[in-house]
Amino acid sequence: MIRIVIFLLLIALAALGAVWLADRPGDVAITWMGHRIETSVMVLAVAVAAVATATTIVWSILRALVRFPGILRRHLRVRRGTRGYLAVSRGLVAVGSGDAAAARRFMDEASRNAPNEPLTLLLRAQTAQLCGDREGAAHNFEVMAARNDTRLLGLHGLFVEARRRNDPAAALRYAEEAAKHASVPGWAGQAVLEFRCIAGDWSAALHRLERNMQSALVDRVTYRRQRAVLLTAQALAAEDTDRDRAKTLVLEAVKLAPSLVPAAALAGRILADAGEVRKAGRILEAAWRDNPHPDLADAYAHLRPGDAARERFARIEMLAAKSPGNVEAAVAVARAALDAQEFVIARQALAPLAAAPTKRVAALMAELEHTQHGDEGRAREWMMRALNARRDPAWTADGFVSDRWLPVSPITGRLDAFEWKDPLAGDAHAGAVIEAQKTGMLARRDNSSSMAAHATEDSTARYQGSSETEFFEHDAAREPRAEEHAEDTVASPQADRMPHPLRPARSVTPIPVPPAVIPLVHAPDDPGTEPETHTEPETNSSMESADNWSRIRQLFRPQP
Repeated sequence: MIRIVIFLLLIALAALGAVWLADRPGDVAITWMGHRIETSVMVLAVAVAAVATATTIVWSILRALVRFPGILRRHLRVRRGTRGYLAVSRGLVAVGSGDAAAARRFMDEASRNAPNEPLTLLLRAQTAQLCGDREGAAHNFEVMAARNDTRLLGLHGLFVEARRRNDPAAALRYAEEAAKHASVPGWAGQAVLEFRCIAGDWSAALHRLERNMQSALVDRVTYRRQRAVLLTAQALAAEDTDRDRAKTLVLEAVKLAPSLVPAAALAGRILADAGEVRKAGRILEAAWRDNPHPDLADAYAHLRPGDAARERFARIEMLAAKSPGNVEAAVAVARAALDAQEFVIARQALAPLAAAPTKRVAALMAELEHTQHGDEGRAREWMMRALNARRDPAWTADGFVSDRWLPVSPITGRLDAFEWKDPLAGDAHAGAVIEAQKTGMLARRDNSSSMAAHATEDSTARYQGSSETEFFEHDAAREPRAEEHAEDTVASPQADRMPHPLRPARSVTPIPVPPAVIPLVHAPDDPGTEPETHTEPETNSSMESADNWSRIRQLFRPQP
């Protein structure tokens, strides 16, 4: 509306000017180079306007002709840029949808229209990855890494390709190079931390964690937890060589994460050995209240190594009272009561768990029946129920089950990955299953009770073999190999405690090879309490039975 009013005002002013000139006629005479021109003022004004208009038109035409090549170049460049943008957009969509043919077609079009654009290089690399051309993908990522504007993206791509071809040295090199950038990318900081942890270089891992914290790659809570895990790993490595340093490290870890079970258990052991029993007890009690665990119960029971079984039992009762109703508390009380020959208390502790027992509870019931009443039939029945029962919690990370806590997952290298939980939690499976180290199904029970005894012994051996932790590492030539750490132990029910399993294994530097998924087999049916017929002399049979029972009882002792 305002523009219309302004336009009308201008028209009115022009009309007024024309009327004003028409009302005031006059003559104009121009003499130039012997020529005289006489005309009116109105004609002169019209002539001047016409000359100005013609001059302007001619100037515009000449200017357009001069600037035409540049305008044409800009137009073609914008046109190519638009086509290249559309080709890159459609190509990335094709890569995301897995359409290799369309991705190649759009990649060619983008390469023609925008060959040096960062997104075109990314489209080339991802199309090569989609088509399985690893060398082509690596080449494009190298080109991107050589440019300042795409350096981090190229290094990330090279890191991913190195991980895919199982080249940990190259992957670490690319991650460290990216971590030197002013704005450290999250993947680089985390990757360097994981590589240092896999190599067992805990000092370098702590330094990298500090850098990650300074770069705001981790929050404060995560930083404290991961630092406590790394300090615990350092303390475990120094436990046998430098006891004082291990004590300093583990106490700092406990201060950062009081509920971290491995740190609290190690601190309890070291302080107890140093005679600081009360301090060790406070640390173990604080961790137990937050997270009841067999390692804590074991360390608390042995605060004074020379104590008798009844003294250890009294101490475990005090600890269990701090978490009433907890399964681990009941199991710890039952274990200590059995060692102290308090069979009534052991039965009372296990009674609420006997309706749906785990392997450990069933094994304790079997030991209770065998030790208290000498009832071989009932004991064998409970042992067969142990074979069919659900698993107890174990240290589990990324599907890998370990018989001890580890600071890093041997599958992915993830720090603080192990959790105390049922390895089969969330898995859909029908019927009773047990863990098996070797392939093959357990043979079904024969009509003969002698065959049933052999099947029980065989099943127990299989379970014991599978409960050991396997570590996988590469040698200097980066060839994978697997090392199995297994140890068969024969002990009586009142035997002294075994060496604690939290001692660290030797460090492994390369990326570990993931083990197979835990194999599962169906166990034989419960044979009941059929009488046993011995074909061997009575003396040999009794010795073999006692030996078998000691193996089975040891098998189902708490495994941290």
